[in-house]
Amino acid sequence: MNFIELDECVSTNSALAAMAGECDHGTVVSTRCQTAGRGQRGNSWEAAPGENITMSLLLRPKGLHPARQFVISEAVSLAIVKVLHSYLPCRCGECVSIKWPNDIYYGDRKICGILIENSITSTGINHSIVGIGINVNQERFLSDAPNPVSMRQITGRCFPIYNLMTEIGAEILSMVDEVVDDVVRGREEGVERLGRLYFASLWRTDGFYPYRDNLRGEMIEARIRSVAPDGVITLLLTTGEERSYRFKEISAVVKESLL
Repeated sequence: MNFIELDECVSTNSALAAMAGECDHGTVVSTRCQTAGRGQRGNSWEAAPGENITMSLLLRPKGLHPARQFVISEAVSLAIVKVLHSYLPCRCGECVSIKWPNDIYYGDRKICGILIENSITSTGINHSIVGIGINVNQERFLSDAPNPVSMRQITGRCFPIYNLMTEIGAEILSMVDEVVDDVVRGREEGVERLGRLYFASLWRTDGFYPYRDNLRGEMIEARIRSVAPDGVITLLLTTGEERSYRFKEISAVVKESLL
């Protein structure tokens, strides 16, 4: 990996996008101070300077058709879960998990946000920029985000930011390279194995929970039935009806907030 460290920037995704044409697969842009970090749905990302991971990783998934791009999201999410699992305890039902499609939770609290931006051309995916924000050593959160948590809050320990970032970047590259190679070479068993691991790591697969159906403007109780290879999630309602949703069409409800 090639690391580019910035003292401050508006967002690491924007900074990496501006230089992506000259950067190789595996390039990482990180910063100690991100002044306008971006999250999913246009949300901002709070990160106290020097206390958290704020990084973006450039991927060049050669030969991957845009229709298969969800494997990148699966691989990135699973790589981060794998690394965080090695540092955080599973206790009283609280473990690291993936909130569909790619937020990372500890119990019912958000520890990591991921924003993947793909540059797609007529011939395929030119590159993907994976923005990652992980709450590491921050002890107090001042924004109106409803449920943040940090590694330090969970364990009472401080963690070395650079070492953790390097470990996460290497794990992501390993998992992404492997699944892209599986897709390009037609080894569907490898892709299916990744999908099973992803589903097994999902948050809230153990019962019925409240959701807001943004397509119909109504609250529902449902459990996760499946996630398709293109990322579409299917929920089973308490009525027995099944409904499928794309990103932003459904919102999980946690502590009276839509997340």
